[in-house]
Amino acid sequence: MADMIVPDPVTRDILAIFEEVRYQLFGRLEGPTDAEYHWEPVGDCIGIRPGDDGLFRVATLFPESSPDAPDPVTTIAWRIWHIGNLCLRGYVIYLFDDVPDYGDRDVWPGTAKEGIQALAEDWEHFISRIAALGDKRLLAPIGMGPGGWADETYLKLALHALKEATHHGGEIGLLRDLYLREGV
Repeated sequence: MADMIVPDPVTRDILAIFEEVRYQLFGRLEGPTDAEYHWEPVGDCIGIRPGDDGLFRVATLFPESSPDAPDPVTTIAWRIWHIGNLCLRGYVIYLFDDVPDYGDRDVWPGTAKEGIQALAEDWEHFISRIAALGDKRLLAPIGMGPGGWADETYLKLALHALKEATHHGGEIGLLRDLYLREGV
């Protein structure tokens, strides 16, 4: 996407910010081991685990939190799944017309390398759809989708995706730092 010429200024600017976030996120995702990908720094950590069929699935879709307890801690694998599958892939599925065949959406790669590759593919699917909209469509109501999204703009959707990627991407970076220093 970095070499794409986009004449519409809003679309161009949002894609430029996505590219900066992608560069930072994937820079932090260089070289994790499978052990790091699944590392559970606390006992009640939420991750992705193999089922009886050997396929990996997220253990808890939306971790519950309460005012009396801290938010749950999730693994790097869960956070990569959250950005890629739940957010970017989910947005493509529910808010765009041309949806790729994702197969069983509940299944997520059990290895770090494959999980990062799946995130990269989900990122590209989402970004290519945002890029194709152009400013007029980016700023108009979506017109479809669950939970009130029909009345929102694709720009708001893109900004929400950026919020999720930066929020969870920062947490991935912190988890990587902590993992590398565990026991030091």
